[in-house]
Amino acid sequence: MPDPGLIIFWLIAGMGAWIQSTTGFALGLILMGVTGALGLMPVPQAAAITSMLVILHGSFVLRRSLREVDREALLLVLMGAVPSLVAGFFLLNWLAGSALGVLQLLLGLVIAGAAVQLAARPTQRATRSKPLTFFLSGLAGGVMGGMFSTTGPPVIWHLYRQPMPLFAVRATLLLLFFVTQILRSGLVISTGGFDRGLLISAAGAAPAVLLGTWVARRFPSPFEPATIRKFALALLFLSGISLIVSAIGKLG
Repeated sequence: MPDPGLIIFWLIAGMGAWIQSTTGFALGLILMGVTGALGLMPVPQAAAITSMLVILHGSFVLRRSLREVDREALLLVLMGAVPSLVAGFFLLNWLAGSALGVLQLLLGLVIAGAAVQLAARPTQRATRSKPLTFFLSGLAGGVMGGMFSTTGPPVIWHLYRQPMPLFAVRATLLLLFFVTQILRSGLVISTGGFDRGLLISAAGAAPAVLLGTWVARRFPSPFEPATIRKFALALLFLSGISLIVSAIGKLG
């Protein structure tokens, strides 16, 4: 029988995919936040699996929305995200080996901060922001993506402020997550980060993600997307606070 913690992780993966397919966000954040709060596995391992699942989810849904991607915005964000993701990845490995309490505190701050940020609806601008701001949002998101497989929050906030159609924002974000997590997974492979335990965890989580995505499409939720969004944000915030409190106790 699989370890109970592993089964819980697979269930979280399925729930995260269902929520993301319903609301357009949260797979990576929920996986990292809840997994970290429950202590189901080390942060580097959870981040590596999250990267693979984000790629899997993206390959399943992107084919329908590639034409809607804002290519200029995507390119500018990637210019900032790619180098900072690499830096974030190696920062994670360094902290995992020398400062686990600090790493847990950072994860908690990222998860709780993302929940607060996503709860606040950004005001849409009348005109498009300057190219440098797209680059800077990618720079910030890349560090988070390299460390915790959660490239989204800074870029989500920035893109939703632009005078862009909603479908273009969502398609651009999906492709961004897909590309950045392919890069991150490549870094994991190149540094020998894949082992038997990681592959077993990912092998069980992949069907859960596909099932969660399929259920969300085949059987629309009786709850409004806004209600599910509030639930997801509350879950993220509580997970982040739990991580922060636990980390402070270890550092103290």
